[in-house]
Amino acid sequence: MIIPTKLLLEDQRLIDAPFTAHSLEDLTGLEPAGIYTTARTYDATNVVMLDAHLDRLEESATLESIPFQLDRASLRGALRDTLAAGGYENARFRITISRDNPNQILLAAEPLKGVPAEILTKGAEVATLCITRPNPRAKSNAWIGLRTEAAKSLPEHIYEGIVCNSRDELLEGFSSNFYAIKDEKLWTAGDHVLFGITRKIILDVAHDLLPFHLHPVTIEDLPSMQEAFFTSSSRGVVPIVNIDGFVIGEGKPGPYTLEFTRRYNSWVQENSEPI
Repeated sequence: MIIPTKLLLEDQRLIDAPFTAHSLEDLTGLEPAGIYTTARTYDATNVVMLDAHLDRLEESATLESIPFQLDRASLRGALRDTLAAGGYENARFRITISRDNPNQILLAAEPLKGVPAEILTKGAEVATLCITRPNPRAKSNAWIGLRTEAAKSLPEHIYEGIVCNSRDELLEGFSSNFYAIKDEKLWTAGDHVLFGITRKIILDVAHDLLPFHLHPVTIEDLPSMQEAFFTSSSRGVVPIVNIDGFVIGEGKPGPYTLEFTRRYNSWVQENSEPI
């Protein structure tokens, strides 16, 4: 299966990219160096917080010193056409801005796989890796190559890598934001991480559920964690039950995580909008 891969040109024409890919992962080795954002559709043609994704693209361009001016109406139209070319029930899509040619925007989409039901009901096993993400506030595709290489050292059963630093602080997932519930507070790194779009929603819906502490937990905190989970735009809320072989809480998705999942899904249902 070849996925739709398009270029939006400076004159607003949408053409086929000069290469083909079978998945967004496959595309990683073909697309130009630059910045990107990834999201998913709901009900085929709806998205959540697309403007926030585009805001972050512009912020990433500034952080990476890429001269970039976005025509949002043209981009939305090109994204609709790219998704229509795939004809998927729901899609995961990527928008990439080339560092060397920022006036051409690469758009690609693949069928949405979703999180395996077993992971959602029983929880995920994750593992920490102490690696450095350059310019973490910018969503640069250089990070995709770094994390892909790092992930090769993880066992097959590990669902997500968690980035830690030299102080053993758990910062974020390889393609997600990380959270822990400890001392009846929601903990998540407040700096040196990418501010995910789903993270914005989680912190919004957390206000009357748990106080949140914008500071990372550490590996030493594993025994005192009540619950843990990670979030991403494509996967939503994913419970974590094991970190580095250490069982978190009761070893199953906890009540707070389940409530965050319910609130997030409800928020998405109420706020998704047509592209």
